[in-house]
Amino acid sequence: MQAVSPTATVAHLARPGRPAVVARTLAELRGPTRGVVELPVRLMWCADRAFDLADPDQLLWLYENVLRETAHVDDLRRLVNGRTLRRVWKLLNLPRGVRQAWESRHQGLRSA
Repeated sequence: MQAVSPTATVAHLARPGRPAVVARTLAELRGPTRGVVELPVRLMWCADRAFDLADPDQLLWLYENVLRETAHVDDLRRLVNGRTLRRVWKLLNLPRGVRQAWESRHQGLRSA
């Protein structure tokens, strides 16, 4: 795995030192739309990492954590649903870099 040079320019950061990861298309995001999802420790460090997708607040919290913390597009494909993401986009509390990265790649999210 190649490390990112400290002098390399990254367009959008999820947080200092972490580039935002964005899927190429929303259609490739085929995560679950119901049930309970448990995040891996690398995405959520607390003991309670299970989210009931029927609860709107838990759904938002799950998506916020995945979009902010992931370093792998496979996490996005497995945990986020493209149609659901479009529906809840404006409700998500995301770092500016994450929001800008997603909206620059997926312009339809701006008007979602």
